[in-house]
This record gives sequence, structure tokens and C-alpha cells, in this order.
Amino acid sequence: MIEDDLGIACTPTPLQRMDRLADALGSDAALLVKRDDLTGLALGGNKARKLAALATDAVAQGADCLVTGGGRQSNHARITAAAARRLGIECHLALGGEPPDHHDGNLLLDDLLGAHVHFDPADDYYGIEASITARAGRLRADGRSPYAIPVGGASTIGVGAYATAVAELRTQLDTDPDWMVVADGSGGTHAGLLAGLSAASPTRVLGVDVGTRPDLDTMVPALAADAAGVLALGAPNRTVLVDHDHVGAGYGELSAECRDAIRLVARTEGLLLDPVYSGKAMAALLSALRDGRIAAGESVVFWATGGSPALFARRYEADLTGL
Repeated sequence: MIEDDLGIACTPTPLQRMDRLADALGSDAALLVKRDDLTGLALGGNKARKLAALATDAVAQGADCLVTGGGRQSNHARITAAAARRLGIECHLALGGEPPDHHDGNLLLDDLLGAHVHFDPADDYYGIEASITARAGRLRADGRSPYAIPVGGASTIGVGAYATAVAELRTQLDTDPDWMVVADGSGGTHAGLLAGLSAASPTRVLGVDVGTRPDLDTMVPALAADAAGVLALGAPNRTVLVDHDHVGAGYGELSAECRDAIRLVARTEGLLLDPVYSGKAMAALLSALRDGRIAAGESVVFWATGGSPALFARRYEADLTGL
């Protein structure tokens, strides 16, 4: 595995209990949160682990700019822009949709970090992937040496970063948890967790679809298998579980369940979740606890993947504050 010699991510991240949340739910499940919102770089988030590996590979290939993309409130875009500045090179972001009237949340930080932001009317997952490829091609034609990174950093290198994160988690626990729950955007983090689990582990991983990628059910196992092969780990042998019931109206659209989950966790644990990714993942976790899919007494590790800058996007202000 590529080491983080560039100091991109601050790891290991803390593992904390969420006893007040469990009490509020009347649940005897052991709820824990893996604080990957505290990876340090540009307000943190799970993408820093992936960028630590990807940036190192970019340097090895002699890249003079990083190229990636996502939605307007993409955490991955923000972290990539920050990683580029750590390397002293440019960053180009292909963001889906028409240019907005206001640059707020993550988009404001993209500007602050000096990223070259390119909006593309194609705002679906594979449309953005095509925009990344096209942008890198134009830069290459201009004599540049771009390093293209797929949406969410969901390449074999990026996915492998989360296989390593499982080994980190094991050092913080006496036994493997019954469950891990994580937001599923590109599927790379979910896939990495699957790749990092041993065949003997009882842990089930629940990925929560947030409306980014349309083919998570097939791509998560494929990405997991590719990463496990490169890292010489055993082939992932467990059922891939993806919750498609908490997307709401679509990617970046705040559902009532997501809003309520964000408020509950903020007011019980002082933990800030975002409306695009981790809020929806928590809504799914709360639902699974309430309907018994996660059984009484089971242990759960929730991966807090960051994204708090999106809380400051104007589009969410009225729903989150009740104003």
C-alpha cells in the first residue's frame, strides 16, 4: 500500500461511543462513530485517506495538475483541491450542472483553494466522469501532465485506502463490530471496507445510496475485488448490502429523514453530519435500529465521512434551521 509520506491525512482518526444517541433512541445497541471527518486536510473527510494515496501516485507519475469532478457540493472536489495545494500543483474540477448564482459551502472553499472550476451541463455520474476525462485530455493536448481522478476517488488506489482503514479500526476495538454503516456516493469507501475485512469477520457493511452512482450494486463488489487483488488480500466473500431507501428526491436533495437525523445527532452527540452524504447514512442507520434490521445488542460502527461545509450552502438553510 502507498504510504502517506506527504502528510495529506491525519490518521488514525478517533473512534468514539454514541451513548447519548443510543439513549435517545431507547436502544441497547453499541453505537460507535469512526471520526473520518477529522482527517485534517481542508476541514477533513473520508476523501483525505484516498487522496493521500492518489497524490503520492500523482507525484510518482510526474503530474503537474490534478483533475477530478463531482457535484457542486462535492467533498471529494474540495479535498482534491487542497491536496493539489499541498503538492504545489494546479487542480481542475469538472462540476456538474450550470454555474450557480452563489458559491457557498464546498464550492466557496474550492474557490478559496484556487481550483480551476469548470461547470458542465451533464450532471449525472457518468456524464461527470466523461467531463473529467475530457478536461484531462485538453490539458494533455496543451502540453500539461494531468493526473485524472474518478468521481469520489473510486479508483483501485483510492479504494485500497479504506482496506487499510479497516486494519486501523481493528487496533481500536477488542472484537469486530456486527455492522459498519457508511454513505455510498461513488461506492469506493464501501468497497474498501469490504476489501479490508477478513473472510472470518462477522461484520456486515451497509452502504447507503445517496443518489450519486446508478450502479452501486454491481460496482461496489467489482471495486472491492479489484482492490483486494492488488493488495493481495483474500477475495471479499460477503453479501453486498446497499440501502436505496434513503436517497430522497435525489443527490443533494435534503429529505425530512435526513434533516431529522442531522438534528438528532447534533443535539445528542455534538456531531455535525452533512445533508448530502453522512446525514442520509445516519437516517438509514436510525431506520435500521427502529425496525430491527440491526438487532438489539448488536454493535455498529458508523463512518462519519465529513462534509460539514455543505451545511453552509444557502439551499439548506431554511430546512435545517426551521426559519
